[in-house]
Amino acid sequence: MSRIALLGGWFSTDADGVLDDWVLGHARASRPKVCFVPTASGDAPAYIERFFDAFRARDCEPSVLPLFRRESSDTALRDVLLAQDVVYVGGGNTANLLAVWRVHGVDRLLREAYAGGTLLCGISAGANCWAEGSHTDSYGPLTHLPDGLGLLPGSVCPHYDSEPGRRSSYRAAVARRALPAGWAVEDGAAALFTDGRLTEAVTRSPGARLYRVRADGEAGAVEEAVPCRLLGG
Repeated sequence: MSRIALLGGWFSTDADGVLDDWVLGHARASRPKVCFVPTASGDAPAYIERFFDAFRARDCEPSVLPLFRRESSDTALRDVLLAQDVVYVGGGNTANLLAVWRVHGVDRLLREAYAGGTLLCGISAGANCWAEGSHTDSYGPLTHLPDGLGLLPGSVCPHYDSEPGRRSSYRAAVARRALPAGWAVEDGAAALFTDGRLTEAVTRSPGARLYRVRADGEAGAVEEAVPCRLLGG
């Protein structure tokens, strides 16, 4: 069973940590090993510290995988990633994240971890990276990025409700088939995919939504809201 979680919030944005707890609840171990991968932010020290602040207090074993000042051998890198129950990928620049992962062979290791049952998850760039393509501001203006690990069929758009232009730009990219049909995640929502299929959609706030967006065959796009379970409700 291979699983991916797309997050519209987590330790860096939400004070209540509800979505973090939801992720840990899907880990394969009662005290999971959770590795934060902050590549998309350039391994920003403040981001790493926020992760440890949030997860040291939880019943898990937190760690971080830095790549910009890498000290691990290829063998050690593989051992670390394959030992994790959860791999959390942070936000930042999706295009840069993919390039750095490929240079270090992390893309191949994550595929191996995924096949072995490690739960892969992330927010923003950390959600984009798992799909075939995504909607991104990696190049400045919002645009489509027909690139990703392809573990999740289709495309992903984060921050669907919170950043100006996201909704219309993503819909336009899907309509003209620059991106395949995909999933638009509003801030506060989250989705779990098992073997490439949506198996759970949740939200930490009543207004947050997950959408399925596809081309309508008439040079437009349609979005369908997915029913979400309110966490704690």
